[in-house]
Amino acid sequence: MANSIIEIILYIVCFILSFYALSAVQFDRFCNVRKPSKVTLLMFLCALALAYLCTQGILQLTIYNGLGG
Repeated sequence: MANSIIEIILYIVCFILSFYALSAVQFDRFCNVRKPSKVTLLMFLCALALAYLCTQGILQLTIYNGLGG
């Protein structure tokens, strides 16, 4: 139960940090679209994928190896 709560919190934190970091990239410069909502969706999906990868990496190094409790 505690591992699930830690995992969810870690997903949320990694997503927020990923979205913040990706906001520095100007996707509209290399994406030739007329609707900015498509660029926002691309940034959202990239942040989601990056958050998943970061969370899995952190969990693999800590909790899944028995280092977190």
